[in-house]
Amino acid sequence: MSRRGNCYDNAVAESFFQLLKRERVRRKTYVNRKVARQDIFDYIEFFYNPKRKHGNNGMLSPIDFEQQQLWTT
Repeated sequence: MSRRGNCYDNAVAESFFQLLKRERVRRKTYVNRKVARQDIFDYIEFFYNPKRKHGNNGMLSPIDFEQQQLWTT
């Protein structure tokens, strides 16, 4: 939840959910909640974090960016 009167608090979460819906969930029909949860988990753990390039990270995946930060500090 964002603070009252500050619409930018929730921007990161909203951006992520927009990407999740656009890249994975849209136009899919899941058999049940368990299948949907597993598919979303797979998207986050096997694509979004280790492989998907992010503009704010210098076009690195979150894991690559984190490793780069650890090596430079």
